[in-house]
Amino acid sequence: MNQSHFYAMISRMKYINRWGLMNNTKYENISEHSQQVAVLAHCLVLIHNKRFGGSLDAERAALLAVFHDATEIITGDMPTPIKYANPSIQKVYKQVESSAADRLIELLPEDFRDEYRDILKPSSESDLELEIFVKAADRFSALIKCIEEMRMGNDEFKMAKETIEKSIHEMKLPEAEVFFDEFLPSFSLALDEIQ
Repeated sequence: MNQSHFYAMISRMKYINRWGLMNNTKYENISEHSQQVAVLAHCLVLIHNKRFGGSLDAERAALLAVFHDATEIITGDMPTPIKYANPSIQKVYKQVESSAADRLIELLPEDFRDEYRDILKPSSESDLELEIFVKAADRFSALIKCIEEMRMGNDEFKMAKETIEKSIHEMKLPEAEVFFDEFLPSFSLALDEIQ
């Protein structure tokens, strides 16, 4: 029987830390981040469906979010200021991510590859429609990290918080605005205040 190394490789997401250029009070790895993005993407699609009459697949959005940074096992976490410095770098980095996704897919048994290709390299119209919610969830996860760091007295994240908030508003996504008003304020509260 042939061995597949895909799931062992995916488990290594816990070794890739985010925010490499920032002074962190608590490190965050891409495994933790991806779980949070999955929860938030699911929520954003629920908002879309329940508050705006949509009919998208919230569970599919969560699945896409779980794997949205899986290629960073191979590429590492590229800091945002570098990744988005200019269109040329963005284009090349997209190619690097695509190659990394192909490498991960090759670690799977042949009969699993099509399913995971659709997850790691989504291209269907419905998946592309969900990608905006995964992108918004990714930004909200980063914003929540900034809020948590600032609650611990770490002003290193002040500018990042402002920039990320602005980028979310610029998405002009009504579902994101609902999340801002209805769910985000709780992340600034202490445990006793939440309960």
